Amino acid sequence: MPILILGVLGSAAASGAERHALAATARSIVGANQGVYVEAADGTALLAQAADMPVHPASVSKVPTTLALLRKFGPEHRFVTSFAGNGPVRDGTLEGDLLVESDGDPYFVDENALLVVEGLNQLGVQRVAGNLRPRGALTFDWEPDTDAVRLRQAMSGRASPAAWAAVRAMNAGDAQVSASPSLTPPAIQFANADGIAKRDSAAPLVERALIVHRSQTLLSLAKSLNDYSNNIFKPLADAAGGAMAVESLARSVVPAAMRSEITLGDGAGTDPRNRLSPRAAVKLLRVLEQDLAGSGHALTDVLPVAGIDQGTLRDRLNAPEDIGRVVGKTGTFGDYGASALIGAIPTSDRGTVYFAILNHGVPVSEARRRQDRFLHVLLARLHSLPWSYQPDARPAIARAEVSIVPD
Repeated sequence: MPILILGVLGSAAASGAERHALAATARSIVGANQGVYVEAADGTALLAQAADMPVHPASVSKVPTTLALLRKFGPEHRFVTSFAGNGPVRDGTLEGDLLVESDGDPYFVDENALLVVEGLNQLGVQRVAGNLRPRGALTFDWEPDTDAVRLRQAMSGRASPAAWAAVRAMNAGDAQVSASPSLTPPAIQFANADGIAKRDSAAPLVERALIVHRSQTLLSLAKSLNDYSNNIFKPLADAAGGAMAVESLARSVVPAAMRSEITLGDGAGTDPRNRLSPRAAVKLLRVLEQDLAGSGHALTDVLPVAGIDQGTLRDRLNAPEDIGRVVGKTGTFGDYGASALIGAIPTSDRGTVYFAILNHGVPVSEARRRQDRFLHVLLARLHSLPWSYQPDARPAIARAEVSIVPD
């Protein structure tokens, strides 16, 4: 089979015969009724098979959401979660409630909660006479935590052992932080978790800011979520203005003829209404790349690199001759018969080549096998190069910032 595309992409301009050979290979490997689109850096379509047919893209929907988030907030944006007390601190006890307010951090998990507890302990807070009370929406451990019940449990010493081990390891490697020798995670005791704080004084409550937690940057956060294709992207689309706003932006940045090929019921890829064509997916990927370049970044800063990054592409396209040559986004939703892979490949003679493979009605495992087989052949004939990329080995908590508010 690979001999069919021998020399197809070796010249600066693919001939009709060469395109025909590549199309024959796509039909044979991916399937004649499946959407495949390949485009060179100069915009030349090297392959267009059912390229204008919108199908369910599953988590490829996260690409326009990533674009919308970066345009609204910028790559260096950090979400803020703040903690305040509404009473004085005496003898290790906050005589009031501990108030928590978030502006939408989707990546606030056990490890981050432990960093906050360490900060409160440094302020002398060991106990809270009242409760942990959220003000506004709160997400914790990837799920809504409306009443802050799960966050309170983590702060009370019931965070996972793995989370505390990660915090201890980070502290041990930080010259500015002395490592705690304790195997027991730090904790705050909430004395009246089910009611109003008991107070020893009738003096009016005075609120005081205590801890400010800033998430990792939006760029880093999007990279982590895209690597694992985490569906917390759904509420993140709301932060970007909602699914309709993401869809409107996506349609506005592609040629007019492609606008009807983009439909988004949500920004994560779980809504049955979502639709995307292969050629529109490539255009959106290229717009995302252009936006990133404007701030000195690249696609590898927000999407996984196959065979290198942990997550959905870690064990795909990881043969020695393929590893590190594809940056992309997967999409899988078996209930809708959807399996997708879009991405970009650096080459020595065509610049970056972009592709989208959107399977529908094919079992997920078989669709992935076809995608990887086609790309393996394509990589061999594209004069492909590995991406210039080194993954950030730091844990996510090391990219967050926790500040103690001075009295």
